[in-house]
Amino acid sequence: MANLEVKIEYMQPQTLYGLWKKSNDKTVSKDIKALSKQVNAVLSRPEGKVLPYFVLSRNYKEQSGDFELFIGSVTGKDGFVELGLLGGEYAKITVKPKLGFLWGPAVGEAKRYFYKSWLPASPFKALNMEYEHHTEKSMGKQPEIDVIFAVRRKAVCEDK
Repeated sequence: MANLEVKIEYMQPQTLYGLWKKSNDKTVSKDIKALSKQVNAVLSRPEGKVLPYFVLSRNYKEQSGDFELFIGSVTGKDGFVELGLLGGEYAKITVKPKLGFLWGPAVGEAKRYFYKSWLPASPFKALNMEYEHHTEKSMGKQPEIDVIFAVRRKAVCEDK
């Protein structure tokens, strides 16, 4: 396993614009590619051009592997839906794939580490929403992205 570190950061509310698709653990790679192509077409942006770019999933159902997939950016366009990210504490893992183009295995490893190793021993509860934040750091010889997980402190969750 890579040397993964979870950092808790406070993030400001943010509005994203993009497209949704129902997805599944079995089809996610194909769905990301297809949805990215649609988003890039609306933005008139060549494939592979990021800055910033968000791949978000929410409402994961463990039994079926189904979830909602959103791909977008901070740029609004006709045909995009708006998605508001709440401000608050988020857990962040910076992912550096062993080979610069193999994001899938690296992101999968980070998610497994977060949910199976870090989260159970932490004072946090996951809120079933996470996203990859691609920026300029995603390009180049030593690319990296941030995988960000919506969390709340267990004490806060139990009070409500």
